[in-house]
Amino acid sequence: MAVIDEVKQVLGETLQLGDRAKQFTAETSLFGAIAEFDSMAVVTVVTALEERFGIFIEDDEIEADVFETVGSLAAFVDRKLAA
Repeated sequence: MAVIDEVKQVLGETLQLGDRAKQFTAETSLFGAIAEFDSMAVVTVVTALEERFGIFIEDDEIEADVFETVGSLAAFVDRKLAA
């Protein structure tokens, strides 16, 4: 499964979006565009991504541009996996 597909699955499960997450593309806006994705949800999503991918995300890595779109979040996870 591609990283972006796993990221979409994490978003869907964490934010309880049901089938909506399956329709997401790399260009789908996240923070500020999806009502369920607020500042509190960021912490939950980060934790879920860490558990799913076996990565550790530092507090200073949690920046707005990472959570701008599904694609930017997947690219961030990809970089963490490659590190």
